[in-house]
Amino acid sequence: MDIDYEILQFFLYKKIIKKKEMDTIYAECKKQNIPADRYLVSHNICSEVGVLDALGEYYAMPYVEMDMLEVDKDLLKIFNLQLLRKNKFVPIHIDINGVLIVATGHPMDFAGLSVVSAFYTGEVSFILVPPSQIDNFIDAEAAIRSTAVALEDLNSTNDKAEDENKSKVENITDEEHDAVNAPAVRLVNSIIKEAVPFRASDIHIEPSERTVRIRYRIDGQLTDRAKFPIESYPAISARLKILSGMNIAERRLPQDGRINMTINGSEYDFRVSTLPTVHGEKFVIRVLDKSAFNLKRAELGFTKESNILVDKMLARPHGIILMSGPTGCGKSTTLYTFLREVNSPNVNIVTVEDPVEYTMLGINQTQVNTKANLTFASVLRSIMRQDPDIIMIGEIRDEETAQIAIRAAITGHLVFSTIHTNDAPGVLTRLTDMGVSSYLVADALIGVISQRLVKRLCPACKKRGKTNARETAMLGFREPISIYRPKGCQFCNNTGYRGRIAVHEIMLLNENIRNAMVENIPVEQLREVVKANGMVPLWENCRDYVLKGITSIQELMALYME
Repeated sequence: MDIDYEILQFFLYKKIIKKKEMDTIYAECKKQNIPADRYLVSHNICSEVGVLDALGEYYAMPYVEMDMLEVDKDLLKIFNLQLLRKNKFVPIHIDINGVLIVATGHPMDFAGLSVVSAFYTGEVSFILVPPSQIDNFIDAEAAIRSTAVALEDLNSTNDKAEDENKSKVENITDEEHDAVNAPAVRLVNSIIKEAVPFRASDIHIEPSERTVRIRYRIDGQLTDRAKFPIESYPAISARLKILSGMNIAERRLPQDGRINMTINGSEYDFRVSTLPTVHGEKFVIRVLDKSAFNLKRAELGFTKESNILVDKMLARPHGIILMSGPTGCGKSTTLYTFLREVNSPNVNIVTVEDPVEYTMLGINQTQVNTKANLTFASVLRSIMRQDPDIIMIGEIRDEETAQIAIRAAITGHLVFSTIHTNDAPGVLTRLTDMGVSSYLVADALIGVISQRLVKRLCPACKKRGKTNARETAMLGFREPISIYRPKGCQFCNNTGYRGRIAVHEIMLLNENIRNAMVENIPVEQLREVVKANGMVPLWENCRDYVLKGITSIQELMALYME
């Protein structure tokens, strides 16, 4: 009996697989020459975490999240990253007893694990980590090394250029020009690719008098990444403009462009914008992971109570559902999720977006083009002649768009859109300020979902502490309680946070709320009416996350002060 069969028997005992499946799975493992654990995950028979939990019990290996491990970077430098990626292991550190601790994602790959012995002759101890987390760690390390090499090459090229007489620039050949710019090409590629494993939402490239600073926005916070001499900036700037389809000669006016790139098998869209400054053009690159738009509602952070309200909204045949919140809070992602839920072969769904961020099967998507006078309003007028059942408008920005959207909702269409307001009740004020009558808003509106993203506490370093008097009162207690606070470690760039989670405020309209809207009462009074009719404010949902140790009291305070 071989190890695959023994493992499958153990999985059968743990009720991970069924008895009637076992022989078929075993035969397929042998036929495809892959270990049983990988077969189960790749064929969606069991989750990665479920398999590793069982294997940890079988091999008596501890199961750990990669974020919880502190990797010795000096030890890591000894190993070739391609070797680590191929064999799915990462050396963590050598403990006080001289034991090498190694994280592995494939404990059944004995040939791969034997590679470790070629580097270390002492005792080795293995711990289990999800293979996907090992891949992410190696991707990040590879990006760091690539950027470091590119910066070194760029500095070396600049030093060489300073030592040579560059007065006869007109005699430089194309080959020599390419050779000089090659480090710039590599650095730009590294900067863009490194942003992905670092989970950056934006890349800032900012020239100053003597240097150029690169910063990543991670979990809503800008973090310094690298600096290089200003002398290299023309080549960097030119490379970015070429990649994003901009006019390379235009330096006086702002420009917009985009880059499409596949990184580690996933498609990314990079939105590039320039802004002329006194020291040169500043670049900001928005990072969009196209797979991030393919989320299910369960992954969006809605509570059980919120999901019930959303179900009621989506069940309505006509009316308008609005998402509110600031730029970058995930409104588009949530709307795309709703569209997937209501999409079916017997409905005609049409969208107008600026830009189209994610293409969806079975949905007709139109992109705004202001240069061609293709605006939200003009597209909407055309859409109304296209026999739509469901309409999605990327954003309500002006009176004309608002009027058409509201009238479409009143005349039997289900409309989705986004709008910039601080909270759900503020939507009425925003729309009436645009010139829409309050009685039309009350008649057309199904509900409003206000959304924010708050930072998650880093699971590797968050620490408990007692609340002070102000915090105790804010959380609704009389006596101090123990809550988690940010600390900071290498895994969160010493910020204390890693990742973000959405909090929601849902206003589902009923007769009481509609009557209050028609009466044009002040928004403060409307807010009280809405709360009295069941709306849970944003800060209260965030409060629950604080008590559960998911986010910090500081994030709650920021939300409370809005």
